[in-house]
Amino acid sequence: MLHFARFVVIRAVMAVVTLVIVSFIVFSLMELVPGDCAERYLAFKNTQGSAISVADIEAERVRLGLDKPFLTRWAVWITNAFQGDFGESCIQRLNISRLLGDKFWLSLGISLTALALAYAIALPVGIISATSNSKVLNNTLRLVSYLGLALPNFLLALMVMLFATVMWGESLTGLFSKEFRDAPWSWDRVVDFLQHAWLPIFILGWSATAFAIQTVRALMSDEIGKLYVTAARARGVAGARLLWRYPARHALGPIINSLGFDLNRIFNELPVVALILTLTEAGSLLIEALARSNDQQLAGAIIFLLTASIVALNFLTDVLLALMDPRVRRSILG
Repeated sequence: MLHFARFVVIRAVMAVVTLVIVSFIVFSLMELVPGDCAERYLAFKNTQGSAISVADIEAERVRLGLDKPFLTRWAVWITNAFQGDFGESCIQRLNISRLLGDKFWLSLGISLTALALAYAIALPVGIISATSNSKVLNNTLRLVSYLGLALPNFLLALMVMLFATVMWGESLTGLFSKEFRDAPWSWDRVVDFLQHAWLPIFILGWSATAFAIQTVRALMSDEIGKLYVTAARARGVAGARLLWRYPARHALGPIINSLGFDLNRIFNELPVVALILTLTEAGSLLIEALARSNDQQLAGAIIFLLTASIVALNFLTDVLLALMDPRVRRSILG
């Protein structure tokens, strides 16, 4: 038990160090964008008809603390970020935490649900595909998985929207109905959200499921042919008991270890899907901040929160793997 506690502590420290390093990279990229926040904001105000002078820019730099050294500003930013405070949006001049509100958590929930859906389908289907001798079944599953990998999510979203518009006169866009869009959370708003959220979950889970099926199938096919499985068959172990006790158990390790990567891939696809489906969540805000308003403070906050979510998921999967496989603990503790 002491060894396991040491493992958890070491992994937690590594997760925090990873977040600090990522925060330095994110903050550096924010700083490398031509023009600082004061210049971008006042340039935006200038386009709105306000007369801006050099003295105004310098005063804004002092107000924002941009006159301080880079490392000092990064230290303040990361300290506040760990407390959930990302400062003000560069263009909108609103508190980023309030601006994001529950938008990031909606995005994370959609991505995690799509990931859970993908593996809920991929695990049984991949195992069946790897163990079945039916050519028809294997070729059908292979065709479906290839189609999922070949068909981009944004194209699938456009197809679903077109079909829904033609059939029902409803585009299925947005995460809420008009009456619930700005309403406080209630049971009715939750129900309304679930009635809309299934579509982005399905679209994001489409390619994730296809990729996961290929992964599970490849891992199971590799494990089934190993000598320890042959030895178990020789001892009389067969059927589902053989699969779950030996090859499936060993194949789960790499699958669990890849959950953080899969979450990152799903979230990377979310902004494009969000634009097509007009979703009001962090993915659409990220596109807005990077491509339209050049609001690096808002974009950096979203990227940092996403990274923190992936690091947290990787930490949890490492702990889960350590519980399942003592070799994982020895790889860290020696």
